[in-house]
Amino acid sequence: MSAVMETQRQTAQIHSHRATHRRWHFLRHYLEMVVAMFVGMGVLGGAVRGILALVGSEFPDQYAELTSLEMALTMSIGMVVWMRYRGHSWTSTLEMAGVMFVPFIVLFPLLWMAVIDGGSLLMIEHIAMLPLMYLVMLHRRAEYGG
Repeated sequence: MSAVMETQRQTAQIHSHRATHRRWHFLRHYLEMVVAMFVGMGVLGGAVRGILALVGSEFPDQYAELTSLEMALTMSIGMVVWMRYRGHSWTSTLEMAGVMFVPFIVLFPLLWMAVIDGGSLLMIEHIAMLPLMYLVMLHRRAEYGG
């Protein structure tokens, strides 16, 4: 009986270790994508503004929708590059990039009705993207290591 109990204990430890490993892999992947998004935003957003400065222009920050779309696009590009590098399919990659634009469905009308201002739009957009990404990852848990 002792051998059976020992085997069960070892099996439970193995399952616990695997579950912990999957959770860590899932979290690590999530954090990698967040970093890739912010790198994309910084590098590509900086490049856009740098090129505009070279031609004697500047980004029209008075248009909150344009600023917001540019931010989501540059963040998405960084994430797409990283996800493709990590071997994700185009379907999963584009699904994750698409979720970056979902907040606009609610936020742009709120901006147009003057419920929120341009600064709030960007802040809420950033905050909304993170849980939306997490939900997409949960939907494809096996792919993301969870």
